[in-house]
Amino acid sequence: MTLQLDDVTLTYPDGDQRLTALDHVSLTAERGTLTAVVGPSGSGKSSLLAVAATLIAPDSGRVLLDGRDLAGLRPADTAAVRRQQIGIIFQSSNLLASLTARDQLLVVAHMAGDDMSVASERADELLDAVALAAQRDRRPHQLSGGQRQRVTIARGLMNQPSLLLVDEPTSALDSQRGVEVLSLLRRLTTDRGLTTVMVTHNQEHLQSADRVTEIVDGRTRQLVSS
Repeated sequence: MTLQLDDVTLTYPDGDQRLTALDHVSLTAERGTLTAVVGPSGSGKSSLLAVAATLIAPDSGRVLLDGRDLAGLRPADTAAVRRQQIGIIFQSSNLLASLTARDQLLVVAHMAGDDMSVASERADELLDAVALAAQRDRRPHQLSGGQRQRVTIARGLMNQPSLLLVDEPTSALDSQRGVEVLSLLRRLTTDRGLTTVMVTHNQEHLQSADRVTEIVDGRTRQLVSS
């Protein structure tokens, strides 16, 4: 799957005026690659991710998934696209305290109306893929910070997405666990043929990326292309 943001502009109300979060932004991310979007706080990184996830409709421009423009779709249609094609990994794990690692994944399948016997096999496969098979019955308080983040990654893959959007995946982790999580994202992107876009402010993450796009004051420029 190819993601393209084509000349996207996004503004927010700011008193009597409007604040420009994204200023004619363009970005392309392709299957099997990890694209890092880097920039300081307030630069527009989170807005870019929200537009790519169809959580916010831009003022103008196009959001294309394999050539299909999502920007003008109805909310119900964009929700279906997210459910079927997009995995989102938020900065905070937001795991449910009462659920085991396995059940964190199964609740996603339940909400989507999936066959639960098939979903159970998929949950076990994903927990094995993120090296948490032995911790499948543990609850969040019984897991380390790195393990909780890996559960979050597995949960983001539960709907078998083609596009994976990741927001600051190591912000709450120490450097060693951060390296482990980045290595895991890199491997999953390659092994599963994902189109992965990762927002980060950490320059050390850039060595894991195939492409690096910098965003400052809502404007982007490509820094690295493999």
